Amino acid sequence: MSAESWKLTLPCTRAEAEAIDASGDLGDAIPGDAVLMTTEEIEDDVESWRLDAYFEHEPGADTVAAVRALVPSAAGAGIAVERLAAADWVTMSQAGLEPLSVGRFFVHTRAHADAVPAGKRAFLIEASRAFGTGHHETTSGCLAMLDGLADAAPGERFANVIDIGTGTGLLAFAAADLWPDAAVMGTDIDPVSIEVTQENADLNGVAGIDLVVADGTLDDAIVARAPYDLVIANILAGPLVSMAPEIASIADAGATIVLAGLLETQRAGVVAAYTACGCSLDAVDRRGDWSVLRLRAGATRFVADGPFDPKGRDGWALDI
Repeated sequence: MSAESWKLTLPCTRAEAEAIDASGDLGDAIPGDAVLMTTEEIEDDVESWRLDAYFEHEPGADTVAAVRALVPSAAGAGIAVERLAAADWVTMSQAGLEPLSVGRFFVHTRAHADAVPAGKRAFLIEASRAFGTGHHETTSGCLAMLDGLADAAPGERFANVIDIGTGTGLLAFAAADLWPDAAVMGTDIDPVSIEVTQENADLNGVAGIDLVVADGTLDDAIVARAPYDLVIANILAGPLVSMAPEIASIADAGATIVLAGLLETQRAGVVAAYTACGCSLDAVDRRGDWSVLRLRAGATRFVADGPFDPKGRDGWALDI
């Protein structure tokens, strides 16, 4: 609890809001700790959105400029700076975040802890330093895809699951709940995300998930556990394309691969990269401008014919 908190508010477009939501950790872009929240001001109006940035301390000129740089459409607009006395800034940023019900799952913040429906598996996920509260189309779409996999093939039991770019850990938690006998690993390039995932695992009573800080699949612990029969990668289009050979190489023959973080306009390029590695597209769940893909690995396990190309990894955090 901070003695005081501060909020900056700027208008933005839907495209800018989605870019901010999908970018995850913006610690390098904004000086000091911050929680960002985007809100639709007028339903179905792509130009009428709002960005709120919450801070524990009064933001300086550099911070204000960094927030403004996130929303070019507001270049001529005034920025509202508001002091919020005696407020928990993270909780306040979540005040308007409604619970999310997807299949058998219910994702909520502490503000809605008393609203869990009977029979739902609830996950308490606060917005924090990592991306993946479940409310962005990419994360909720993956959650729905996993839930649908369990419903479509109730006799199928995945045994070895990896969630690449785990963020807050939500998708790894869901997989562990759907297939409790499976070995589940969650990885992320950002050490903070792994810290947040462990905190969320403890908070939600999720045990037994192995967590690894790794650049893609380039880690001995990940390779040693391969092959995986379920691979989840909710990242972004550039890194997904760049990492196609290495992701395909850790997938077992016939494995299920769930990919997200890509715009519909980027779908063809992502699919082409995985098709080149022997995978085939099984299903697409389009959600607004975003798409979630389910692919099937080839009948023979893919073997890369050369070293993995690191190109594109530098866009992991900001590739929209």
